[in-house]
Amino acid sequence: MPYLAHFGLKEHPFTLTPNIDYYYPTQETANIVASLDFALHRESGIVKVVGEVGTGKTLLCRLLMHKLEASERVAYINAPQADAKTIVRMVCDEFGISADPNHDGPPFAALNKFLLDTHEEGKLAVVVVDEAQHLGPQGLEAIRLISNLETERSKLLQIVLFGQTELDELLADPSLRQINQRIVFSFNTQPLSVAEAKRYIAHRIQVSRQPGITYDLYSDAALELIARRSGGIPRVVNILADKSLVVAFSDGSPTVQKAHAQSAIEDSASLVTGPAMSMPIPAWRPSWRSAAAAGLALTAIAAGAGGAYLLLGRTQPAPAAVTPAPAPVAAAEPQPVPPPVAAPTPPPEATPPAPPPAAPPPPVPSSPPASPAAPRPSSGPVE
Repeated sequence: MPYLAHFGLKEHPFTLTPNIDYYYPTQETANIVASLDFALHRESGIVKVVGEVGTGKTLLCRLLMHKLEASERVAYINAPQADAKTIVRMVCDEFGISADPNHDGPPFAALNKFLLDTHEEGKLAVVVVDEAQHLGPQGLEAIRLISNLETERSKLLQIVLFGQTELDELLADPSLRQINQRIVFSFNTQPLSVAEAKRYIAHRIQVSRQPGITYDLYSDAALELIARRSGGIPRVVNILADKSLVVAFSDGSPTVQKAHAQSAIEDSASLVTGPAMSMPIPAWRPSWRSAAAAGLALTAIAAGAGGAYLLLGRTQPAPAAVTPAPAPVAAAEPQPVPPPVAAPTPPPEATPPAPPPAAPPPPVPSSPPASPAAPRPSSGPVE
């Protein structure tokens, strides 16, 4: 196929069908798988795994079944929507139990006999329920009933419920508190971190590649963009990464660049999660609008400043026109007025009557205001 040959691939790396060959073990998923194995071999009863849509619950479910089928007895039920009796018959069918009422008795009795035989063999009997949120109250009650099959020391049937967050909401109903109390372990799947999403894409490319081809198919910028805009949801990562390959192929590019990833994201706007919209990379559009608004604001400020400058420029010439006028010279002429302002000299004029007695000169030096007396002695010698 030209598309696969163009990128050196032997198969499509981002199909939506859960494939355990492409399983990428993050720290969280590895812990969940190990904890499930521990809980089942402890023969505790009911275990629950809950997570948002597309976070890899079904892949974990198939991975668990693949691990158990080699040595244990496993029954798989997908999206059951039936009453209690029907669910018991479905479990019997999965275990290969003949539940003919005419020969084997009621299905519940046949199931109990099978579980006792399996326990005698030293094997586990495990029921894996996928999409368990569809069980409904009646289906969960059926799960509770079959979980009651036990010996004096352990449970005969181990049950693992995989479901969306609606399963928790269903179990919160007070009428289902009996089965809720029988769930001994509960795990939650979480979205991938940005770093995990990048490694997830690289892992799937590596698994699907032709031998000997090792160059980086996605640029760092493209990986960063897909990892952030996908919100870390593996299913969304697959969709965006696959569309990016298609865009790069149509562009004739041997690698996926940021522009290709951006085109894939724009074509999948409904899949972009809310939290991812607050990430720094997709903020380029709001920043562009903010820059435009800031530019308009600066333009308005500049216009206001220019208007103020023109107004000031018009008022300044008026003073300039005043300066050439002789008014400033008149301002210099009034300077002789300060002598009159020194009218404090009239007091000395009041002293003229003192000169006739000729005694005034001696009192003048003795008086505190030496300044008025000083001019008189100096004027005498001048004469």
